[in-house]
Amino acid sequence: MTASTVTATLRLGTRASELARTQSQAVADAITSATGTPVELVHIVTAGDTSSAAIPQLGGTGVFVAAIRRALLEGTVDLAVHSYKDLPTAPEPGLIIAAVPGREDPRDALVARDGLTLGELPHGSTVGTGAPRRVAQLRALGLGLDIVPIRGNVDTRLKRVAGSGGAAADLDAVVLARAGLSRLGRLDAITETLDPLQVLPAPAQGALAIECRTSDARTRELVGRLEDTSARACVVAERSTLATLEAGCSAPVAAYAVIADGWASEGETGPELFLRASVTALDGSDAVRGSVSGPLPEAAALGRALAAELLDRGAAELMAVRA
Repeated sequence: MTASTVTATLRLGTRASELARTQSQAVADAITSATGTPVELVHIVTAGDTSSAAIPQLGGTGVFVAAIRRALLEGTVDLAVHSYKDLPTAPEPGLIIAAVPGREDPRDALVARDGLTLGELPHGSTVGTGAPRRVAQLRALGLGLDIVPIRGNVDTRLKRVAGSGGAAADLDAVVLARAGLSRLGRLDAITETLDPLQVLPAPAQGALAIECRTSDARTRELVGRLEDTSARACVVAERSTLATLEAGCSAPVAAYAVIADGWASEGETGPELFLRASVTALDGSDAVRGSVSGPLPEAAALGRALAAELLDRGAAELMAVRA
């Protein structure tokens, strides 16, 4: 590469929401720090930004990324930063996930009135969330909570608990991804980080995906310096589970992988990936759960195997249950 090529500015496509801009700017700064290449943000409006309808009604998974991917393929931008859980599991022809940076804490977080935890909320308390997975798992806990569907950015959701501008709060609590609150510097709002034994996270929650054109060798090389192999292995396992279940963000599917030392087989040793997943009926009436472990290079196969087990135990029927 010539010096002028190396320093040519990269155009990063992003949604204009505060969280999307914050995530994208963090990646832009990391690329510049690692490579010396300047990066400018290009705001792109997506279908998910222009409608207040529930995500499943807008078409489900991909509603926040289609316009950005179109800009990538047309060459309007050079790369994009996505919340990985927003991406469809099927690959997009002509595009590649060039890097998965280090992952934020993928757990869910409760923001409740009066500093309450989930177990302290009185029977009948209203809890807002836009994710069918959270709806199903919260109902399955049998706490007698009234789960209310909500949309909107992080601040909009938090204001429904705290109240704003003289308007009274209309919810007792909301459940959000802890990662988004962390990136926005709002961890102080959390009243409880939910144990995955109670509420298992969404596949790839807390992870970012940096995407570019497959043919763009220069951008692939520059972005690839941000790759975190452990984060990649975890999200590959989780999303492989989701793909094998043939489910998207409108399905009550959870998957969560962690890495630990201890794998050994036929004289070989290495870190071990431990994957848990669940499918819960939307009305909370039933669920199937399972786990599997194995070496990191088998992440995708582990996800497929666990999904096959869940399907054998009735996962498809549970995904069809309506509230």
